[in-house]
This record gives sequence, C-alpha cells and structure tokens, in this order.
Amino acid sequence: MKIRGERECKECRTRWSYYETASIDCPGCGSLRSVGVDERTEHTDLQVSFDLTPVRNDIDEVSTGELAERARDRCREYVRRRGFVNAGDLRDLDDTYLAATELLHVADVVARAIDLELEDRQELYFLSLLRDADVGERPPTEEVPPTLESARGLAYANAVQEYRRDVRTWAEERDAALTTSERGALETLGEHVKRIRMLDGDVDPRTAERLVETTRELVNGLRGDEVAFTRAQDGLDNLEFAE
Repeated sequence: MKIRGERECKECRTRWSYYETASIDCPGCGSLRSVGVDERTEHTDLQVSFDLTPVRNDIDEVSTGELAERARDRCREYVRRRGFVNAGDLRDLDDTYLAATELLHVADVVARAIDLELEDRQELYFLSLLRDADVGERPPTEEVPPTLESARGLAYANAVQEYRRDVRTWAEERDAALTTSERGALETLGEHVKRIRMLDGDVDPRTAERLVETTRELVNGLRGDEVAFTRAQDGLDNLEFAE
C-alpha cells in the first residue's frame, strides 16, 4: 500500500517517521491527529518484533506439543505482518523470515504428531529451530529429517511466493520498466513456486535451498547486477524437482 510515512502532529507539530515506528500516535503528545508531509510511497514492511524467548523459557514446564502450538502462533503473527518493501525500497529475503516460516510449518507438524507418534529427530529439529529462528539461523539442509522435508520445502516456496509478490510491486513503482527477460525470469520463478506448492513441498531440501538462492540472485539482478541476473537465469533453468 502507498502511504505518507513522514508525519506531522496537528496538535504539537512534532514530526516522526511511520516507517520507523509503525505508529500513528504522536511520540510527542500522543495525539492521533497528524498529516503526511511527504509523497505517498509503497510500504508493506510493518515494524514487528520476532522474539521466541517467552516460548523457550517454558521449555521445561510444558509439553512439546504446547511449545509447538505457542511457537506456531508467534511465527504466524510475525510472518503475517512482515513485508519486503520499506518506504519504497526492496528488502532482502532474509534468513529470519525464512526461519520463522519454516518453524511455522515444522511446529504445525509437531503439534499434530503429538497425538500420534513424534520421532526423536522431529522433536530435536523443532527445538533447534525454536532455539535460533529469531536470530536468523537455519539448520543446514543435511540436518532436515526426511519426515520434515516437505515442511521445509513448502515453507520456502510460500516465503518466495510472498517475496515475489512484493518484488513485483516494487518493480512496478520503479522509473525503469522490467525488460522482457526480467519479466520472464519472474514468471519462471512463479512457476517453480507453484510446482513445489502443488507437490506440498515434497522436494529435496537442496532444491528448496536453491530456490531461495536463485530468488536472491534474481533480485540482485533486478537491482542492476548483470552477473547475478545471469546466474539467476541459469538457476531457474536448472532447478530440478527430483525427490
């Protein structure tokens, strides 16, 4: 959405940036009456914190199933509010967002598996994500248990889908229009995402990781890095879906 992010209070004339605070309250007097003093700018990235400490603090007090439910709720709220266009600038597809999205899906699997039978590897992997997701650390592909590969695959496909949507929004707002090759690359990326989602994420974790890497290369290419764009095209052409 386009907003006037630089605000001025009508009551006390204090100026502040909604882009930084995500608050319509005047920091000077608390008034809700303000006016925008800049041009409307695309902005989808709401200010939202992601802290799993309260969940981790109860790790010895509640069951794994309840931990998973709490983690899932926190991740869902964080992912729901996150965006990637900040005051007209495109942010990167960051590891914290990826880890939060993966934890959301893994926690859902764990919460449902409690009623059946939870494997030790599933529980340990969930706990490793819970430990590090909010600082942007993700387990390497070789540590993903076979029973959670689909969770990672679907999480990354969903993350790229949301990111691609904001990339298109950002690209449409630029002075320079996308070239035919750039539009084609974005369409191909969307087709790969759709295919992984249709497979319910059931792809090799290395494929899911390459999807993320290729997305990042493509965006660097759209920002003007021709070498990165060429690597992205190669990555899109060579992305395989063998299970």
